[in-house]
Amino acid sequence: MPDPLISFVVPCYKLAHLLPECVASILAQSYSNFEILIMDDCSPDETPQVSKSFRDARVKYERNESNLGHLRNYNKGIQLSKGKYVWLISADDYLRRPYILERYVRLMELHPNVGYSFCPGVGVKNGQETEVLDYSVCKEHDCIIDGREFLEVLVNQNIVIAASALARRECYENISLFPLDATWAGERVEMGWAGDWYLWCMFALPFDVAYFSEPMVCYREHDLNMTAIITDKEKVRHCAAADIAIPWMIKRNADQRKLPRLAKRCLSAVANEYVRQARSKRYRSGEMFMTLDEFEESIGQSTEDEAERTWLRARFLLGLGDRFWRQGDSRGARVCYWSAMQSDPRLAKAYAKLLLVLLGKFGTTMRRAAHDFRAARNLADRT
Repeated sequence: MPDPLISFVVPCYKLAHLLPECVASILAQSYSNFEILIMDDCSPDETPQVSKSFRDARVKYERNESNLGHLRNYNKGIQLSKGKYVWLISADDYLRRPYILERYVRLMELHPNVGYSFCPGVGVKNGQETEVLDYSVCKEHDCIIDGREFLEVLVNQNIVIAASALARRECYENISLFPLDATWAGERVEMGWAGDWYLWCMFALPFDVAYFSEPMVCYREHDLNMTAIITDKEKVRHCAAADIAIPWMIKRNADQRKLPRLAKRCLSAVANEYVRQARSKRYRSGEMFMTLDEFEESIGQSTEDEAERTWLRARFLLGLGDRFWRQGDSRGARVCYWSAMQSDPRLAKAYAKLLLVLLGKFGTTMRRAAHDFRAARNLADRT
């Protein structure tokens, strides 16, 4: 028999109770030339029995003799699959429209320059669909986006829900599988947290990206969800380090490919992440804030360009000043804003924020009013 055009790789660990809904959503697709490869990572539940209950020759079952961990399980499934296109979807997620595969395939067969297609997702809690996940919305209409232009947005934040993405096999074979031993700034990068983000960025370097505006997948939020496991309090620091490492790693690739515009956008993304962690960044099960010493160690191991270090330092100090201001430490905020001005005299925000701190209670009132106005405007834009 000829190989299927599409391979669904469905990693499964302790998710036997959710697996039927995932597989059923795939079997219900209007386009039928696919295989479903259930990758059981030595799960201690009823995954074997549930997997063998599907009466469809397109459903195949692979059980690992020992637990490989999710990244190795992903890679094994991709390597065992046979399709021209690969869709990696966890057993706890599912497709919410029966025509999504048909739409993806039609476009990608017509446009060989497209490396992957994706769409927004809808959250699911306690078995009920909630709302469209804001961060997964890219545009208001279907489109094909120049890969490098898309990457300038993607490098700031992962907006691609893994369950929504169909990628060409050649992306995995010729560019990268999930990295198992990537390091940055002297430590291992937690690719369990950021691996799919890294791949979507790397795939967008040589390929364009297709976006469908209709939310056609569901992303389930629960305690066994991989994101919840990865953001366990003990691992938050590693997740935060990965959030900094990914834009640095993409910048390195942009530099190697002599793409100065993209490299500049990557550096801005690095700065934005340093600022978020200077202010204090909230994760699902913990909070991460970076000290000035930790920042200096990070940039010391990430770039030898002193101009880059100085530019980043000014922005980190600005974010650190914001954290002190929120904590009611006016003196600490004042010192940070002044130091940011010294590092980059062109950083207008540092002058404005320093002035508001010097104005005391009046400055605080003005700043809070401006914050409330921006929050209200952002809420209006979303609705």
